[in-house]
Amino acid sequence: MQTLAVDIGGSGIKVIALNELGEATTERSRVETPNPAKPAPILTEIVSLAAKQGEFDRVSVGFPGVVMGGIIKTAVNLDPNWVEFDLAKVLSERLGKPVRVANDADIQGLGTIQGKGVELVLTLGTGFGSALFVEGKLVPNLEMGHHPFRKGETYEEQLGRAALDDAGKKKWNERLGKAIATLENLFNCDYIYLGGGNTKKITFDLPSNVKIVPNVNGLLGGIALWRD
Repeated sequence: MQTLAVDIGGSGIKVIALNELGEATTERSRVETPNPAKPAPILTEIVSLAAKQGEFDRVSVGFPGVVMGGIIKTAVNLDPNWVEFDLAKVLSERLGKPVRVANDADIQGLGTIQGKGVELVLTLGTGFGSALFVEGKLVPNLEMGHHPFRKGETYEEQLGRAALDDAGKKKWNERLGKAIATLENLFNCDYIYLGGGNTKKITFDLPSNVKIVPNVNGLLGGIALWRD
């Protein structure tokens, strides 16, 4: 049973094929996210990428926003036309395979966590994604990125890619250190995992229970969507 894992991001769309153990069986493929990031061009890119991955039986998709029952509820870093779009249904029709969709940070977490204690996953990319797990169980629909953080701004406004470009790496790192300390105190985390493309911009020593994880985890976790 082969699963096609898809990760839709603000800057890139990635796919890979996984076996039943969640191990990659193909090389990861990536294209730039279309601009504007509307449903139609993104679906076209996914179908094109899927055609180069060989045979697969089902599809898992990570999306940067709240997802409920395969339907997109928020899409802050893409296009407003995504809101209320039934991605699972439409992509299933396009690919002719069953499709399940979840928040991208949730999938990154499912590909990362140990399943013990309180584990927090933060994704640092175009936006600021989050996923919280307690004893391996996901706390659903936690959009921490849009919660107030400091100076009247949210975590995403202070730590997203636009903030990194605007404030510079030094100030962004200072903010990230404060965010980690704040969230550590809020959740009393056993582990905090940092994923996403901007982790390569981190310049300070992380606490012992905080570690950077590979971006490919955002694809590898897709197998968990089919563990009923």
